[in-house]
Amino acid sequence: MTSNEVLSMYEKIAGLTSGMAMAAQAGDWERLSQLETRCLIERAAASSGMPALQGAQRSRKVELIKQILANDRAIRAVTEPWMNRLDAAMCAH
Repeated sequence: MTSNEVLSMYEKIAGLTSGMAMAAQAGDWERLSQLETRCLIERAAASSGMPALQGAQRSRKVELIKQILANDRAIRAVTEPWMNRLDAAMCAH
């Protein structure tokens, strides 16, 4: 995997997680699931190893990781309360 491919992967994952956050906020669970699958496929490319990035590329990678983590927090803000309600409803029956 080249440096450009690493950044491309992080760009795609950032875009996918942004879409996941929007789907979660809209309650579109099917779309959320589809995007999650695509995100996992993108991330699987990283298992082949990634080169260390330097300078501007490293800064961009850090920026993208922060964006991905913010998207993850937004997704969890919607899905965790929903999962807790579902768990409570299932335990009540």
